[in-house]
Amino acid sequence: MTRKNDSPLGSSHAEGMKRIRKSAAYKAALEEQKPYEDFARLVIQKRVRLDLTQEELAKRMGTSHSVVSRLESGQHRFSFATMRKLAKALDTHLVYGFQDEAPSSKSRRTPKRELVVSA
Repeated sequence: MTRKNDSPLGSSHAEGMKRIRKSAAYKAALEEQKPYEDFARLVIQKRVRLDLTQEELAKRMGTSHSVVSRLESGQHRFSFATMRKLAKALDTHLVYGFQDEAPSSKSRRTPKRELVVSA
């Protein structure tokens, strides 16, 4: 009898990850995390353009290096207050609001947006 997998625990890590990636729950969790990852990329780009280290940005925000590190990882949720501190520390403004419909590549019409700019 030939066994496909000689692991005493069952399947290999690669096989387990392949199975997990097919899971609807995994896909939903990835989709939920995406805005945090996208925002993290924006923060990193802005910080690098300003030639700031994470430590320097943290000092400007009045927080710790670990908070900036977690924020830039894109794996942690953060508060609105943190976003406002971050915008101020990056010498920019926080813009937030609502958009009635998702943008569509098929439509030339710009969706209605209601935005607020935080000083």
